[in-house]
Amino acid sequence: MGNKKIKWGIIGLGNIASQFASDLSLLEEAELTAVASRDLTKAEKFGEKFNAARIYNSYDLILEDKEVEIIYIATPHNLHTELSIKALEKGKHVLCEKPMALSYQDALRMVEASKKYNKFFMEAFWTRFIPSIQDVLQKINKGLIGNVNYINADFAFYGSETENKRLFDKKLGGGALFDIGVYPLFLSYILLGNPKQIMAKAIMHKNGVDLQTSIILQYENAQSILHASIVSDSEMKATISGTNGRIHLNSPWFIADGYSLFENGQEEAVFSFPPLGKGYAHEAIECHNCIRNNEIESKLWSHQNCLDLSSIVEEVKSQVGLSF
Repeated sequence: MGNKKIKWGIIGLGNIASQFASDLSLLEEAELTAVASRDLTKAEKFGEKFNAARIYNSYDLILEDKEVEIIYIATPHNLHTELSIKALEKGKHVLCEKPMALSYQDALRMVEASKKYNKFFMEAFWTRFIPSIQDVLQKINKGLIGNVNYINADFAFYGSETENKRLFDKKLGGGALFDIGVYPLFLSYILLGNPKQIMAKAIMHKNGVDLQTSIILQYENAQSILHASIVSDSEMKATISGTNGRIHLNSPWFIADGYSLFENGQEEAVFSFPPLGKGYAHEAIECHNCIRNNEIESKLWSHQNCLDLSSIVEEVKSQVGLSF
């Protein structure tokens, strides 16, 4: 590309930031300019591993870095809102890890800040941009399996409390719904839109986070049965059924490298769509395209899409009695 590189900064240097940085290094049009962690040793290790030009042990300092154009926020959930708004205020574009906020009101404030400061903002729903999901959506929109009337998806794993402290920490926005339940809800939303009715039940931890949550979304002519758990695992396949067939997304479906198409109960075709890197590269490419086109939101995962999903999550949160 003849264009100059887009300069990234990363705030919050945990596991997901590491996977993202590794994918970013595959893109010629991206440069990792700066990284920030409150823990200097962590920042130094991360910066060295991914060849970051500058290393900060303060979130404020990275936001003052004039060269950084876009900030990827990968801190625990409870910090997403304030950091995103602060970054937008400082004239940075923002890719914020999902869930973008722990409440619909906060999500609204983030979108308003993007509009106010005229800077690109997107929730990092990487699954929206991976090739297999792109292809499935296009084919379903063309009527490949008729009218979709049933979706079944889950995201579940066994997380030990000692090893995954963040997951069980209410202050950090832990629990199944916000960490992983957003994925099945996202799948139903991109295929069927906003539900007419939401029914949700959860099993709670004594500290008030949800350990597992099951959800039924009711639409005019369709239903979705969705599940998230941090106390047991599952196959993590997703089924999308329609009046003329069904699609099975390969496991784990949220990073599916392909899918199978069934008609009349028979497997008709198998499609393969390996992602670039771990799959995070695709959302970064979308950010680059939007920034180069002076767009403050993505057409594939727009501000409105972010807000719609946030409001569905808010309703589930209220039904199961989760509060932060």
